[in-house]
Amino acid sequence: MSEPAHPAAPASPKKPRADFSALRRMLPFLVAERLYIGLGLGALVVAALVTLAIPQAVRRVVDFGFTPETRGLVDAYFGMIVVLTALLAVSSSLRYYFVMTIGERVVARIRRAVFERVMTLDGAFFDTARSGEIVSRLTADTTQLKSTFGASASIALRNVILLIGAMVMMVVTSPKLAAMVLLAIPAIVLPLVAAGRGVRKRSQAAQDTLAEAASFATERIGAVRVVQGFGGEHAAISRFGAAVTSAYDAARAATVSRAILTSIVIFLVFASITFVLWTGAKAVMADEMTPGRLSQFVLYAVFAASGLSQLSEVYGELAQAAGAAQRLGDLLATVPDVNDPEKPVETVRPPRGEIRFDDVTFAYPTAPDRRVLGPLSVSIRAGERLAIVGPSGAGKTSIFQILMRFYDVSSGAISIDGVPIHAMRLADLRALIAVVPQDPVIFAGTIAENIRLARPEASDEAIRQAAAQAAVLPFAEKLEHGLETRIGERGITLSGGERQRIAIARAILRDAPILLLDEATSALDAENERMVQEALARAMQGRTALVIAHRLATIRDADRILVLEAGRIAEEGSHEALLTRNGAYARLANLQFTA
Repeated sequence: MSEPAHPAAPASPKKPRADFSALRRMLPFLVAERLYIGLGLGALVVAALVTLAIPQAVRRVVDFGFTPETRGLVDAYFGMIVVLTALLAVSSSLRYYFVMTIGERVVARIRRAVFERVMTLDGAFFDTARSGEIVSRLTADTTQLKSTFGASASIALRNVILLIGAMVMMVVTSPKLAAMVLLAIPAIVLPLVAAGRGVRKRSQAAQDTLAEAASFATERIGAVRVVQGFGGEHAAISRFGAAVTSAYDAARAATVSRAILTSIVIFLVFASITFVLWTGAKAVMADEMTPGRLSQFVLYAVFAASGLSQLSEVYGELAQAAGAAQRLGDLLATVPDVNDPEKPVETVRPPRGEIRFDDVTFAYPTAPDRRVLGPLSVSIRAGERLAIVGPSGAGKTSIFQILMRFYDVSSGAISIDGVPIHAMRLADLRALIAVVPQDPVIFAGTIAENIRLARPEASDEAIRQAAAQAAVLPFAEKLEHGLETRIGERGITLSGGERQRIAIARAILRDAPILLLDEATSALDAENERMVQEALARAMQGRTALVIAHRLATIRDADRILVLEAGRIAEEGSHEALLTRNGAYARLANLQFTA
């Protein structure tokens, strides 16, 4: 077994409190939907104008009265109200369709962008990140933004237009009563802004707590067999229950704040309307205004009050969205330390597979003071089969990590065919390499889909050939659907050896000039190991192969063996030559071959 990649990752730093400026970071995704925004705004404006026109008809009906002489006018005005209502229904329907479509499309863009960014981040990011929290951002946080950019944005814009339009019409209808309403607005808005800060803080806490719970659940579900095997179900259930309760408490605190805020605003709004209505009623009794004009004013006041109260609810939703935008924005703003160069150098065509390490030193970013490699200098010829052995923690797997540029070296340089790997595009570099890890990763899907991961454009025949070379066919053909059999998440229906052979088939299908094998046959029984060793021997012909092994019997035929100790080369030579030196390799061989 090769050494752990690096020391345990430190705890995640405390997240900054979100503010509304975080929403601005999402605006580029919104701007991309200009067509739908324009259509939605058009429908929104029409709906708002129709709504504002209805009180005009009501005023005339009331002022003309319900007498036989005005029957024709009453019929006409009520007919006009029906037409306006139909227009309102159509425009409202279109508004809903466009704004909800905007929300869906914006969130789809954000999800793609966030996933794309995560897929391009380097090893340093994943050393400290938790996959469950990332998934929570891709799902829960983006869903929160969908509501904001869809329904909430529509409600907010509609009520802003209604509020402004109603206030203008109130001034036109009765400047005196309008002045009273306008004077009451600061008393309503100031508590809204003040309380909103608390709502925003509690909403962010609720989202962060939920992300922690999701991360824990993802981790335990992904290793459920291990949890069950050690009888850890009750402990996991208890811990997740505590996390869910904590998330509920945080969400409840945010909800209570929003509920109190909403009740205060509604009371202030409708208390103000009641006072204005009382004042207007006195004006009607004094013949200072007509009943119809008062009715018109009251309807506009109700529109304004409704708009303002709904804006208070939207304000709370925006606070939650700000927290989600903050977390998504942090991911989008993360810049990997390992990047493509500004002016990449093309790789040698056709590639030979020569590798050179020049005075390389390396320490993991999470422990920069703990050097795990170096100084290391070694040249590997094209087509050479080089074995790397040594105790756990010697730096064997780290060599593979820096060769594939999951991390950059601390000092020195690595080159392939004379081209420094940091001068290559990452895609070009990794196209030169196929790897079989010690712990193969198998995805939910079919056996064929898992093998095709190495080369998506590969034909079915090429996949079948790779499967045959890696001894996958003997067990796959016993399954009901052969290579098209679905094997469950992480290949849970397969044995460890079967998963290993699928990983080897991937490497064979990759057909790269450099082959990296990290204990590639460690999970195989003697018979399968013989078959796979023969397949690997064929696959390694004409290719440069680096083989990490603890079982020295598997590397006797290597062209050269490097013995690592504490990140440095302790010995170097063939199997026979190293045995005669009676050094570190000879001690390892003596322990294994005489046990």
